[in-house]
Amino acid sequence: MSVYIPITPSDRAGMLERIGVQSEAVLFEDIPEKIRLKEGLDLGKPMSEHELMKELGALAAKNAPASCRPCFLGAGAYDRLIPSVIRHMTSRSEFYTAYTPYQPEISQGTLQAIFEFQTMIASLTGMDVANASMYDGASACAEAVIMAARQTRRGRVLVSETLHPDTRRVIDTYARFNSIEPVSVPAKQGVTDMEALSSLVGDDVCGVVVQSPNFFGLIEDAAAAADITHGKGALYIAYTSDALSLAVLKSPGASGADIAVGEGQSFGIPMCYGGPWLGFMAVKAPLMRKLPGRIVGQSVDMDGKRSFVLTLQAREQHIRREKATSNICSNQGLNALSATIYLSLLGADGLKEAAKRSMDGARYLKAQLEAAGFKALYSGPFFDEFAFALPGDTARAEAALQAAGYVGGLALDGLLPAADAAGDGLGAMLVCVTEKRTREELDGFVSALRAAY
Repeated sequence: MSVYIPITPSDRAGMLERIGVQSEAVLFEDIPEKIRLKEGLDLGKPMSEHELMKELGALAAKNAPASCRPCFLGAGAYDRLIPSVIRHMTSRSEFYTAYTPYQPEISQGTLQAIFEFQTMIASLTGMDVANASMYDGASACAEAVIMAARQTRRGRVLVSETLHPDTRRVIDTYARFNSIEPVSVPAKQGVTDMEALSSLVGDDVCGVVVQSPNFFGLIEDAAAAADITHGKGALYIAYTSDALSLAVLKSPGASGADIAVGEGQSFGIPMCYGGPWLGFMAVKAPLMRKLPGRIVGQSVDMDGKRSFVLTLQAREQHIRREKATSNICSNQGLNALSATIYLSLLGADGLKEAAKRSMDGARYLKAQLEAAGFKALYSGPFFDEFAFALPGDTARAEAALQAAGYVGGLALDGLLPAADAAGDGLGAMLVCVTEKRTREELDGFVSALRAAY
């Protein structure tokens, strides 16, 4: 495709004549008059192609990509090492042009990749079966809530206050149009308050959603939450924001989860301005037929050779629309392939090594910050993220880190539970240390913060 394709007035006139329309205004009649643009966009004077590319280049140069400076942001987006072979493999035309296997018997390569992805996710989560059709972690979590409501025929869901706030908002949106009432479970010392959870779980609750490690980086007592949930016949939904944690922490299945969902961006997928990424979902066997999307299974063909098939298809193209659980489609395929290649390359030992380096780095940074006079907000166990208090406003810390060449952590202004909120003029920051961060970068981060205050 050409970089620049001009459309002349005569071209537009010809197009309108071809479709039988007198003017462009007719094409916008369905848009209410009050929200239409009344005047042209202020784009400045016309430019030549060279001038335009130069202008756009100057604007792009103002960006500070994480690839060019040490990044300490986390909170759902993780700057991890990505082997170059992933880009090499996924750039092959047979992969990046693959679409939903509507004729699965002739899409064996696509089906095998999906099958391997499902198998690895089921193993990591400790669940019986995984699907392959979730858009991202947040929508996967919302789909799990809907699944729990359908399975139990109950209309309330309890959502921990320590769940990622963006995921909570997605759940609220999905619930609004599915007659489900989300109820927040308060936090205590940065983790879900189990006493509050026990008092809120009733016979009308379809499920309980808890994230571990949670939004503040802390590891939740998932087994205790699951026991409380099951005591009232509800389903326990375990959410994982950083999938690499599954390599070293007790799996959701081993902790009593009925549904395990999460975001797989940590498995070889760039941050990419927040997407596209891939969500994952895995369940215990009794919920298998409630899974949205599709499940690929392994079989043999008429000659006895190994083959792959779409075992369960809960999409509206395959079954009656009123019985379909989801219309989620092929959006995830390329990202699921990236994750499959990543998991295959690292293997169990490689995943543990990447997770251990992240954990060791985070603990070193926490110790250095405390030695410099900064106080951690919480004392509970964590994976590779933690929150700490600032002696002044967060903007001051962010400016100092940026000036020193770092992407700082996430400002927690307005995101902390009421009991943990900083006082007037004080701030807090959530930082993440991945396996990419060096000891020199960690020391430099602390020095920049110390200089700011």
